[in-house]
Amino acid sequence: MPTRPTIACYYFPNYHVDARNERIHGPGWSEWELVRRAEPRFSGHRLPHIPVWGETDEADPRVMAQKIDAAADHGIDTFLFDWYWYDDGPYLSRALDEGFLGATNNSRISFALMWANHDWVDIHPAKLHETAARARLLYPGKVSRETLEQIAAVAIERYFAQPGYWRIAGCPFFSIYEISKLLESCGGIVGAREALDAFRARVRAAGYPDLHLNAVVWSVSVLPGEIGVGSPNELLHALGFDSITSYVWVHHGALQHFPVTDYDAARDRYVAYWDEAEASFDLPYFPNVTVGWDPSPRTVQSDAYVNAGYPFTPVLVNNTPVRFRAALELAKERLTASRLEPAVLTLNAWNEWTEGSYLEPDTHYGYGYLESVRDVFGLRASSAIGD
Repeated sequence: MPTRPTIACYYFPNYHVDARNERIHGPGWSEWELVRRAEPRFSGHRLPHIPVWGETDEADPRVMAQKIDAAADHGIDTFLFDWYWYDDGPYLSRALDEGFLGATNNSRISFALMWANHDWVDIHPAKLHETAARARLLYPGKVSRETLEQIAAVAIERYFAQPGYWRIAGCPFFSIYEISKLLESCGGIVGAREALDAFRARVRAAGYPDLHLNAVVWSVSVLPGEIGVGSPNELLHALGFDSITSYVWVHHGALQHFPVTDYDAARDRYVAYWDEAEASFDLPYFPNVTVGWDPSPRTVQSDAYVNAGYPFTPVLVNNTPVRFRAALELAKERLTASRLEPAVLTLNAWNEWTEGSYLEPDTHYGYGYLESVRDVFGLRASSAIGD
């Protein structure tokens, strides 16, 4: 295995003004509104989270440049942008299109797309009697075959062509969040394989060796409509995926205690899942380390906080930078022992402020989480990005 894995960090782009959000929530709205309004929901609950950098506009290239420098200076190699494209077009795209691609220093790290093809429902914020499972559907994750073809064309022409796009063995990396929605969109396995094969053919025709297709898998549903993949090993082979990974620890084990579950308990449950994944999957599994979990800012703050389903869920506590660093050390040790090629570790997340999982500095721990990444993995020896 290489001396150092690639550190790929999920980036959630809901911290800029988007026209769809303005139609639903009003002029100038971004998810900073929920971060600012968050209140403690039980004794000892530490809210609100206050960003050191303030409520910045990620669509501003100067703002994104600050993020890129902080990421590169602390060992992050690539941003995996949660990328939204529905039948009626893109959503939350300005952070990448204007912010990241417009930043003068974006050559310091690479980037890639994780197509977040889940249903988008009205939970910003969610009412107790309208939790995510009951919330109004705004944008369905199921899309048409024509939309899939458009997604492939845009990915290749707008993003893969960028010199900083992340590639594995020369193949652009493209991750899909919800395989069940892909199957639903394509009418089953045969249709999905045809769509993915057509995507690969477009990529090869554009001059790349192939497409590196990555699937996000989980065993516990969190967002509304998420469905765990049945017979996942056979299914993912049938669809032609190249690798798999996880988005967040809570996908692999329900938090057992409400209102709080200890961070190390969630870590241990995830490690057990990692064992299961290595035993069950033939495909390379890129493990995950999660910073934390607290979706309570996405709830109506005047509602009672009870265990009613996302975002009314247990909260992870004791997720200090020291505990986070220990989880990173564990992941590094296991990756080294496995000699996995390519070696990749995904992190949740750069900026999931309203789910309590962010590397960006806050006024409580400062740069502590980022320093943990740097201290455990160091910096990439070469400044080159891409492969």
